[in-house]
Amino acid sequence: MHTLNIRTLFSLLALSLVLVACKESTPKEVVETAPTPMVKLVATSFTDQSGNFEKMGEGADAVVVAPEEAGWISFEINVPEAGRYRTEVIVQAEGDSLPELWVEDHVDNKDGRTYNITSSMKFAQSSADFQTLSKDGTPLNAGVHQIKLHVGKGIAKLKELSFTLLKAHQLTPKIMTQETSGQNWEVVWADEFEGTGLPDSTKWTYDIGNWGWGNNEPQYYTVGRSENARLEDGNLIIEAIRNDMGHEWTSARITTRGKVSFVYGKIEFRAKVPAERGNWAAGWTLGDDYRDELSWPYCGEIDILESVGYEMNDTTGDGVAHASVHCGKYYFKLGNQPTAILPVKNMEKEFHTYAVEWTPAGIDGFVDGEKYFSYNDTEGDLAWPFGKAQNIILNLAMGGGWGGLKGIDPTIERQKFIIDYVRVYARK
Repeated sequence: MHTLNIRTLFSLLALSLVLVACKESTPKEVVETAPTPMVKLVATSFTDQSGNFEKMGEGADAVVVAPEEAGWISFEINVPEAGRYRTEVIVQAEGDSLPELWVEDHVDNKDGRTYNITSSMKFAQSSADFQTLSKDGTPLNAGVHQIKLHVGKGIAKLKELSFTLLKAHQLTPKIMTQETSGQNWEVVWADEFEGTGLPDSTKWTYDIGNWGWGNNEPQYYTVGRSENARLEDGNLIIEAIRNDMGHEWTSARITTRGKVSFVYGKIEFRAKVPAERGNWAAGWTLGDDYRDELSWPYCGEIDILESVGYEMNDTTGDGVAHASVHCGKYYFKLGNQPTAILPVKNMEKEFHTYAVEWTPAGIDGFVDGEKYFSYNDTEGDLAWPFGKAQNIILNLAMGGGWGGLKGIDPTIERQKFIIDYVRVYARK
């Protein structure tokens, strides 16, 4: 373990952190009034395994986290309800360097994974006063969590950490299981994206926030905002906008979770994807068992299409389609996920169809009817969580671990992911 400068350490250290959970609400950008508290929890048990913080004196209401390179304090919280939370830290910068903070969940997980559930929380400006740093959308499951608050690049005086429920986890009321043994595929569920206004609220809901989405993505996914998700000319437009609403980027991520989920069948959508460096467009499915980051990849994920802008030719729009699956046995952080790529002509200006055929025997991926991906390891839950319900997700991210691998083109202000339809088929 790295040895840090240790300030005076009191052997018995306790700081009350108020952890607030409240009734379902929408983010700050959507409502101005604070949510009504429902449950208040107090955690007083800190551990000092890194030996890099101190109490400020008798009766003090803050502690100092003073790293050389990186420091942290750990504690336990009991989350009353699964959902998406706003994470807030009331903190003051000490010294000349402005610290960056982030929260790690499930530090005791059996896989040795690092679950960053806020991405970097940065000071807006230098100030001698306490500031509130926040991120929206942090996924937390109900129950006890071992959590760390990490501090880097400076000295932070921590006063309070809170988690406020923005949206309770929604169970999906309708599961559609498709027959796969017939001769012909027939549509059993679809959205043709006709009309105007927001996406159909009987079919889609929104994921919220800017917590990083497990990939250090900078965009804020908004809720019910037509600038980021709207029906237009018979299409769904998902649009990412730079320097919008006080965020580096805004965008949208819509899902059928909480409305309808699917087991088996053919899932197909027709779309144009943006070309510029830094975007990351996707149409995919995620297991309904997902509650927070500990759920993934055991819940399963099927990537029908992923496209990153830096692989595309800005002039011709030629790019690369990716299809993958992720599960407990195979996923990208192990470097062994089943995946395939296919060059596609003019992905930006022309519509192409992206599809998977998902049966009890395996999953095949297609572009314009051409099969280029297959997965058929159905032995056991780790390899095959795909006998359980998955919900459909459409989103446009900016940057992040993959989309931002070569940076975001500084000249672009907007990016559009255009979807003509989404259809689910059964064999008849």
